[in-house]
Amino acid sequence: MSATRIALVAAMMLGAPSVAGAFCGFYVAGSGEQLFNDATQVVLMREGTRTVLAMQNHYQGPPNEFALVIPVPVVLQEADVKTLAPGVFDKVDQMGAPRLVEYWERDPCERERIYDNVRMSAAPQDEPAMGSASPEGVTIEAKFQVGEYKILILSAKDSTGLDTWLRAEHYQIPKGAEPLLRPYVEQGMKFFVAKVDPQKVKFDGNKAMLSPLRFHYDSEEFALPIRLGLANSSGTQDLIVNILAPHQRYEVANYKNVTIPTNLDLSPKMKTQFPAFYTALFDRTIERNPGAVITEYAWDAQTCDPCPGPNLDMTDFAVLGADVLGGPRDQPVAYANSDFVLTRLHARYGKAITNDLVFKVAEPIAGGREHLASQGKLEERSQPAPNNNFQARYAIRYPWTGGIACDQPIRGRWGGPGGSEGDASPPTAATKLAFAPRGKVELPGAVQTDIPELGIKAASRAVLAGGFDPRQPNRKSGCGCGASDSGGLLFGLAAFAFGLRRRNRPRSRRGTLKVQ
Repeated sequence: MSATRIALVAAMMLGAPSVAGAFCGFYVAGSGEQLFNDATQVVLMREGTRTVLAMQNHYQGPPNEFALVIPVPVVLQEADVKTLAPGVFDKVDQMGAPRLVEYWERDPCERERIYDNVRMSAAPQDEPAMGSASPEGVTIEAKFQVGEYKILILSAKDSTGLDTWLRAEHYQIPKGAEPLLRPYVEQGMKFFVAKVDPQKVKFDGNKAMLSPLRFHYDSEEFALPIRLGLANSSGTQDLIVNILAPHQRYEVANYKNVTIPTNLDLSPKMKTQFPAFYTALFDRTIERNPGAVITEYAWDAQTCDPCPGPNLDMTDFAVLGADVLGGPRDQPVAYANSDFVLTRLHARYGKAITNDLVFKVAEPIAGGREHLASQGKLEERSQPAPNNNFQARYAIRYPWTGGIACDQPIRGRWGGPGGSEGDASPPTAATKLAFAPRGKVELPGAVQTDIPELGIKAASRAVLAGGFDPRQPNRKSGCGCGASDSGGLLFGLAAFAFGLRRRNRPRSRRGTLKVQ
C-alpha cells in the first residue's frame, strides 16, 4: 500500500452516548471515556492528482477537549485547510439518496398529450512547540489554527512512539490503535491532528456546533483508508462516499462493485416505511455480494429527475473544493468547468476488513428512470450509457379506479395525485441511512416487482383492470418524468467560469479483492 493513502474522520456529535457517525481515522479525547462511531459520510473532489476531502464533524462523547487524528500523505499548510458551512453536506446527502416517488394512473380515456422531457468545559492545554523530534520520535512539522480547530501536523519514527506521545499529551488513545497506526507510520505518512479550542466553539443549547473541515493535497493514488476507523468502531460501520469529478463517475478498484437494484414497484404500505425498506434491500444486496461496494447514484450534479431537493450549483462546488482543483497545491485557481458527476458509493463493513478503498474511473451508466426500454417495458437495473443517469429510485403506483367509458382506453400513463397531468408528486429521499431501522421489512411483501438477482419473488403484483401490467403500458407515459442527459442551468459565481463540456471516459478495471 503506497504512502499516498489518507484516512479521515467524520460524523461526530456532542451528547449522551448512542450511535454516532463513523469515520476512517479515529479521534482522541481528553478523558478516559470510550468514543464510538458507526457511520460516515464523506465528500471527495478529484481531478488529475488533486484530491479535496470535506467532512462534517458531529462529536458525540463527553464535553471535553478532543482531537481528530487523520493520516495524510503530505505536510499540510494553513492554506490547505479551511472550515465550511454545514448546509452543503445535507444537500449532497439528499441529492444522492435513494428516493421514493408516487404515481397515479391517468384517466385511460383522456386524450394523450405530448410533453417535452424537459460548551465544552475543559480548558485548553498548552500546545507542544514545533522543533526537533521528541524523545518518542514525534516531530511537529506544522502548527496553525483554522476556525475553532488548533491543528498540528506530526511525523513519527514509529507507531509506538506516536502512541506514547499522544498519551503523554493527555489523550486517551482508543484501545488497539497502535497496530492500526503502524502501517501508516511505516509508509512515512504524516498525521493531521485537529484539536478543538473550547473558547471558539459555538453552541446550540448544550450541543457544540463544530464547523466542517476541508483540506486538499496532491497524490497519484486516489484512495480512502478505512482500517484506522476500526479503533473506534463498536461493530459494523456504514460508509457513504460521495465523489464529485468533472465528467466522470468512480467505483472501487480493489473490491467488487455492484449497483443497487432500482426501478422496483413497491407496496403502498412502504410509503411510511421507505427507509426501513431500503436498508432491507441494501442488506440483502450485501448478503448476496459479500464485501461489495454498492453504487447508489451517478448523475450530473446539476440535474436530477426526480429531484428530492435543490440541485448542487457552482457555489456548492466551490465550497467543496472546485476552487483548488487543477492548480498548484498552494495556489487557488478559477476552475473552468461545472460538469461535475456526483457518484455515491455505500459500503458496510466490520472489523475483519483488511484493505483500504482505492478508487478508479468508471464508464457511465443509466438506470432508475421512468423510461420505457425495449418492447415498451420500463427499464430495469443499470445499463451502459453515453452519460451518467443512474439512481436508486422506487415507485408506488395507484391504478385508475374510475369508470372507463371509451372504446380504446390507454392504460399505464402515470402522473400526479389523482391522475392529474404532469409530473408525479415530489419524491421522498431516504437520508441518514446509517440510522434507519433494520430488520423491520420483509422484501417479498414490500415489492411488487421480482428481484431475481437477490432471489426475491414479489408476494403480490399490481395488475390493472383488463390484465394490463402497469410496468408495460400499451403507450408511452406522458408524465414528463424522463431523465435528461444534458447539463443543468449554470448559476453565476464571479470566481469561476464554468462551462459545459464532456470528455471520453477511460475504461474501468474490475476490482479483485474481497472484504469480509
